[in-house]
Amino acid sequence: MTPVTTDWPAYGDATTDWARLGADTVLAREPLMNPHDKWEYEDGLMLDGVHAVHRLTGDPRYFEYVRHNIDHFVQPDGTIRAYRADELNLDHVNNGKAVLDLWDATGDERYRRAADLLFAQLQRQPRLSTGTFWHKAIYPHQTWLDGLYMASVFYARYCATFDRADLFDDVALQFTTAYDLTLDPASGLCHHAYDESRSMPWADPVTGRSPHVWLRALGWFVMAMTDVLEHLPADLAARATIEGNLRALLEALRGVADERTGLWYQVPDQGDRPLNYLESSGSFMVLAAVAKGLRLGYLDDDAWSQHLDRAAESSAREFLSVTARGWVTVNKVCQVAGLGGPSGRDGSYAYYMSEPIVADDHKGVGPFLLLAAERGRAASG
Repeated sequence: MTPVTTDWPAYGDATTDWARLGADTVLAREPLMNPHDKWEYEDGLMLDGVHAVHRLTGDPRYFEYVRHNIDHFVQPDGTIRAYRADELNLDHVNNGKAVLDLWDATGDERYRRAADLLFAQLQRQPRLSTGTFWHKAIYPHQTWLDGLYMASVFYARYCATFDRADLFDDVALQFTTAYDLTLDPASGLCHHAYDESRSMPWADPVTGRSPHVWLRALGWFVMAMTDVLEHLPADLAARATIEGNLRALLEALRGVADERTGLWYQVPDQGDRPLNYLESSGSFMVLAAVAKGLRLGYLDDDAWSQHLDRAAESSAREFLSVTARGWVTVNKVCQVAGLGGPSGRDGSYAYYMSEPIVADDHKGVGPFLLLAAERGRAASG
């Protein structure tokens, strides 16, 4: 592989424009996003990225890629192959945003019916005493930051699309309570998860929080906040709270960014502690949220614009390479990280360092495309 050593390229150069090059790589390398016939959340993230490049360029190939891959799962009657509603797993809802994209574009009833199925799961999802969704039925009494991107952005979009204004307060509550429950007031950063029962070995017996902040969890959360604000009514009381939480969390993240690159470590507040590393998926997520926040006016200071420019250029050098075939490779992706479960993941620093580091995982490719599309929009005016 040939490392990329140039700065983040300007939009419009067909040979170096990251948005087009990245999306074209996905289309060539993975005509079917999940050949194992699994309805998985990271595929929806990658489709979010491809669709963002479609919105940027108008290239119909990218839209058809999204439709082809969703139609592989969503049947003509609206049922969803491999979707297990009975698992009450927020991860299963994430692909619903691509379903709504297709409904918006085509009006095909299959997508409305599929969206209805995913919405019905949220209507049955167990909740904490605060009203916050459980992350999964197998993780009772727990909220994870990941779940806000997985389900609550879809929840907001569904309500906006199908006239369920009565539920916007509940959508907002998911965000405000998750922030409050996971926030470490001393650092301003939110921890990966919270256990209301305090029964999990990883849960602090006083706060219920997991032991550490994790970069990708923070990335999911800030992306979710920037996304949901597009769909909440301007006069919703909690909207200002979400905007304030977004700004505060991003400011705390800026305070722990790597001084050399402007990027973030796998465990962000531990800096260059041994084994810690600059991680691509979470860094791309945070930068995508910053870029979108600047575009939509949630962030308005010059310092963020300067940080974004520097960190975006650094991300190309630190994380991207190009193969001999001209395909983009996204490197330094933490393959997965969670808490509890059969393997007893304890949320310790050593645990987060133990998970495999891989390339081209959809959890890295998707936010890379989202950032590239935002950079393209900014460059093209």
